[in-house]
Amino acid sequence: MALSPRQQEVKDEFIRVRGTWSDTWQAILELDPEFLKAYADFSAVPWRKNHLDDKVKEFIYIAIDAAATHMYLPGVRQHIKAALKLGATPQEIMEVLELTSTLGIHAMNIGVPILVEVLEEKGLRSGPAPLTAYQEEVKAEFTKTRGYWHSFWDEMLELDPELFAAYTEFSSVPWRTGTLEPKIKEFVYIAFDTAATHLYVKGLKLHIENAIGYGATAQEILEVMEIASVIGIHAVTSSVSILAEELGNPENRP
Repeated sequence: MALSPRQQEVKDEFIRVRGTWSDTWQAILELDPEFLKAYADFSAVPWRKNHLDDKVKEFIYIAIDAAATHMYLPGVRQHIKAALKLGATPQEIMEVLELTSTLGIHAMNIGVPILVEVLEEKGLRSGPAPLTAYQEEVKAEFTKTRGYWHSFWDEMLELDPELFAAYTEFSSVPWRTGTLEPKIKEFVYIAFDTAATHLYVKGLKLHIENAIGYGATAQEILEVMEIASVIGIHAVTSSVSILAEELGNPENRP
């Protein structure tokens, strides 16, 4: 369909600011150009402030979209393409994905303390047991490789040191062989912890502390959160094509 002057204006501005266009944005433009304009303004804030490099912004989008709690694959593809155009290497993007894959350990971060609480309520546990030499070794390896220790690992290390050792090896790969600077790694963790599909508060606080320790500014961290805050648009981008198809279905015409 031919665009009205207003629709064309909205489209041109969207492309200028975001550097992308697709059939999905076209469908939204045709159905509600003012909504698309409002979204463009909302999502463009970190692109106007530019505390983060453009390539790093794309890494944050990749992490949010690829996270196990979201898995918005059209967005993953779009932002991988954009990152590559901005000069990202395959190793850097793979590293973002590896960092994002650690989200699953939060089943243990949340579950183990609840298990401990129930065991204590039922009289099956009276308190933490002293760490064995093996557990101390695992803790030291995690601290050395990951650069920190937090109390929410204590009970996991105590109750299942073999699992924690395996997780230490798994989560440490990008810290041993990766090319992203430490604060960027922490931005990835912040991105998926603060996303609306996860909201893991303990991890978010920890990784903000770590990022600041690596030299991140408040403005950079805010920009990570601003990027994460736009994933609600996927309610529209995932559904607008269905609406367009049904509007074109003769059965639905008055």
